[in-house]
Amino acid sequence: MTVVSHVEGPRGDRLVYAKTSGRGPCVVFLSGYRSDMEGTKAVHLEGWAKSEGRAFLRLDYAGHGQSGGVFEEGCIGDWAADAEAVIADAVPGPVVLVGSSMGGWIASILSKRLPQIAGFVGIAAAPDFTEDGFWAGFSEQARRQVMQEGKILMPSAYEDPYVVTRKLIEDGRRNLVLRSPLPMNWPVRLLQGTQDEAVSRETALRLLDHIEGPDVRLTLVKGADHRFSTPACLSQIERAIREVLG
Repeated sequence: MTVVSHVEGPRGDRLVYAKTSGRGPCVVFLSGYRSDMEGTKAVHLEGWAKSEGRAFLRLDYAGHGQSGGVFEEGCIGDWAADAEAVIADAVPGPVVLVGSSMGGWIASILSKRLPQIAGFVGIAAAPDFTEDGFWAGFSEQARRQVMQEGKILMPSAYEDPYVVTRKLIEDGRRNLVLRSPLPMNWPVRLLQGTQDEAVSRETALRLLDHIEGPDVRLTLVKGADHRFSTPACLSQIERAIREVLG
């Protein structure tokens, strides 16, 4: 049974989540930048969890999907705090974090905060992307614009252009995870498509090398793109979660 509920977030936003009852550890899906809990992977994995009798949680950060708040006013630290608040409200026991793209960065942040993590699956995980992707790719003119005017409009490969704010850049720097130790003393499975146009395989390898843990593996899937949502890719995610759950 899945119940849609909500909790007041750290900044007063109404945070909406869907919790499926079942045996633990609870699989928690953390979606990507400008994505939400109605995405293909989140909904598919909820159905998979139901068929397996597994507890499952998907959620919307503030400014995403059904939750309150304004997207352009948010940042990595805010969204990580949102996820932490929802998990605290919805899940009493251990969790397996499944992070897609930005969700992989948020999972890495939460790995330093949550006491009850049983595993981590990263899908095209994008740690530190505001610094190593946005900022590193900006021209000097674009850097001046975002710092002086507070925002810049960015093109998107998937939808309309979107705003990158100075707040997002500066907060991202306070939440970088590849510049300091990242211990994960639980099973970790990283999945990365070779045709991913948003996250490079070099990023996946860097995260693999950076995580300190006894059981960390990276799987490169030839031909898969950043969405990682084909039937074959979804099956790959299921296998990774099963491995982490043991």
